[in-house]
Amino acid sequence: MQIPLARRRFLRLSGAAAALALSPATLSPAALSSRAEAASPVTLRVGYIPIIPMTQLFIMEGEGWTGQAGLDLKLTSFSSGPAMVQALASGSLDVVYVGIGPAMVARSRGIDIKVLASNIIDQVAFIGRGPFAETMAASASPADGFRQFYQRAGRPAKIATLPQGSVPDTILRYYIRNVAKADPAHVEIVGVGEDQVQQLLLAGAVEGASILEPVLTIVQERDPTARIVAPANAMLPRQPGAVLAVRETAIAEHRDAIAKLVELHVRATDFANTRHDRAAAHVSAFIGKGLVDPDVIAKALRSPNTNLVANPHEIMESTALLQDFQQTTGAQIKPVDLNALFDHSFFDAVRKAG
Repeated sequence: MQIPLARRRFLRLSGAAAALALSPATLSPAALSSRAEAASPVTLRVGYIPIIPMTQLFIMEGEGWTGQAGLDLKLTSFSSGPAMVQALASGSLDVVYVGIGPAMVARSRGIDIKVLASNIIDQVAFIGRGPFAETMAASASPADGFRQFYQRAGRPAKIATLPQGSVPDTILRYYIRNVAKADPAHVEIVGVGEDQVQQLLLAGAVEGASILEPVLTIVQERDPTARIVAPANAMLPRQPGAVLAVRETAIAEHRDAIAKLVELHVRATDFANTRHDRAAAHVSAFIGKGLVDPDVIAKALRSPNTNLVANPHEIMESTALLQDFQQTTGAQIKPVDLNALFDHSFFDAVRKAG
């Protein structure tokens, strides 16, 4: 069918106008960024510690969700949260799966991070071994247990944990001072990396540790004298743990990608809480270089000290309590405005959409 000349001319003009409207020269910076992210994967440099509280990251990578969502995560493993804070300060990371303690320390030092989601609550427990564990179990109170061990051994009990400023270290100090009310002279705190905590426990070089999964389960599996001296909820009820935190510069440059990351984080939390065996396979690939038995990881995921929670609102109150205590230990230079540290909007948008 012959199209009239006027009609053909109109179509050519309309097509040219549409092309012009969609050309890079006429799009806003935000629209250009959105088109670029849709066209190619967004690279995010992610720091993490290979421990159970980072399960969400292991699942979204293991299931291939990040690639499907157009996210290219460049992962770097760290031995502790304070080491990650140093990397953040150098500008080498965009996203961190880190403890809330180091996140607050980073913010107090002027690093522009925002906590977008929680990973877990009630994660750090106190495990003991050997004569120390027996003494603590038979004592009338934790303070009495520390005192009796000191008198019998002629030295304080050596308790391993992560470096000062980390969540396990802060929780341990809170427990000793405010819950156990033990004499500080009866306790020697040894701050090392997560792998070293496990090694020290299994070598019998320390009496106990303030640590999290899977170390708690692994040590109890391998050392018949090991037992939980104080579960997580007894050390500091509803204690905040690891979080998903992102630099404000990364949010500004890749907001859609960060929103997708939080969405996958929430999805992975639900996945981990309902599909333990499959989740354990993904976690095993990241922890212990794949050398930890998946059955042990599955057991650790079901542990009462593993409570995966993505909702950042749930840790606001306990984070404030933790921060107040950190001020007394010198781990944090100055208090942080938690309303400035937390950004609930990404999580709230996911829940609203769901």
